[in-house]
Amino acid sequence: MAFVVGFFLFPVVGGWLMTLLTGPDSVWQDVGEWTAAISPVHGVLYMILLVVTALLSREAGWSVGFTITTMLLATIPVVSFVAERRATRHTRELMAAE
Repeated sequence: MAFVVGFFLFPVVGGWLMTLLTGPDSVWQDVGEWTAAISPVHGVLYMILLVVTALLSREAGWSVGFTITTMLLATIPVVSFVAERRATRHTRELMAAE
């Protein structure tokens, strides 16, 4: 889920930057407007990611601190990929210990 949310973030941020960095008559303005249309999809997917993270944390037995840290790391572009790998490793370690 973190990968899907993270990949949606790339066109959203890229379009936003193109809107800021180009003039009003540029073709890149249209790209920025198109990516603004998919921005709400990214937001909904992020909320789903937070719910899935909370459910996983209860199922896997994560501590409250680890859960909150994972959720906060998921808000940072590219770091969300690292957070997902970190959570996967931690969950596998917990499962192996049982």
